[in-house]
Amino acid sequence: MTPTVPTRKLGTTGPRVSALGLGCMGMSALYGAADRTESLATIHAALDAGVTLLDTGDFYGMGHNELLIGEALRSAPTAVRENALTSVKFGALRDPDGGWSGSDGRPEAVRNFAAYSLQRLGVDHIDVYRLARLDPDVPVEETVGAIADLVEKGHVRHIGLSEVGADTVRRAAATAPISDLQIEYSLMSRGIEAEILPTTRELGIGITAYGVLSRGLISGHFSLDRELSPGDFRSVSPRFQGDNLRHNLDLVERLRKIAEQKGATVAQIAIAWVLGGGAQPGDDIVPLVGARTRERLAESLGALDVTLDAADLAAIEAAVPADSAAGDRYPAAQMAHLDSEH
Repeated sequence: MTPTVPTRKLGTTGPRVSALGLGCMGMSALYGAADRTESLATIHAALDAGVTLLDTGDFYGMGHNELLIGEALRSAPTAVRENALTSVKFGALRDPDGGWSGSDGRPEAVRNFAAYSLQRLGVDHIDVYRLARLDPDVPVEETVGAIADLVEKGHVRHIGLSEVGADTVRRAAATAPISDLQIEYSLMSRGIEAEILPTTRELGIGITAYGVLSRGLISGHFSLDRELSPGDFRSVSPRFQGDNLRHNLDLVERLRKIAEQKGATVAQIAIAWVLGGGAQPGDDIVPLVGARTRERLAESLGALDVTLDAADLAAIEAAVPADSAAGDRYPAAQMAHLDSEH
């Protein structure tokens, strides 16, 4: 397949990556059972289409996701495999029952996590490495400094951040070059617009945006009567509960009218909006699409063909204004761990 995905630079100091990345978490965790064969086929289809950025976390399925990506890379054609870039989050502490018990950003933990990720992925370096959630007991300078040591030794190529606020971004950037901040950004989650996005743009730091479809909520495929399987994160997500869900799906229907006028799907409009820089247009945001099947991947890639003009952006803003979503993006206990929300 001839690659069809354009590229953009991930910040001033980061790598050149595909304009859309593939978020692989759902292939291993938090959205119910996934089909291994289809997951591998989807990763291969993404790579064949020119998607070079594969995003994962060492705690997704307690290592399962990294092993899956490693298998996909080994079985891909050499030329495709050599173009693939890995973005890895680390630090989340789990237990055998799938529970969560904080985050570990100590330098010795950074080195330990990296050693296991390199082995599971089957690579000699990680392209972008980042702490998933700020460790409140460890200064960000120490964690970033430890990743910088890994860069110096060749185990990591670039340093990223995840879900941190503007002040933490500045402290991290004063310690070592930062390629990008990974953070949730979508029509339903626009918290970065006030301080975080202006700060990253000032400092030349890119954004890799996850949750661009708000975990399927604004995919155009979610319905009020959908039954969620055990272990699906959305069963406890505030935005998917009761009246919140009804309100949010009403917003989706407003968006659907715009999509139909553009000859696109709801998901494509939502992705194209983020791809264009959201409410503050720019080319420094790389949406991560969490496609678990080739069908959903193909739909997501179709967003690259959607052009939103000023009238379209105004219509979208009117349909889904900032702060119009009902419910927080995480349950209260998880919101408390987000430096980006404080």
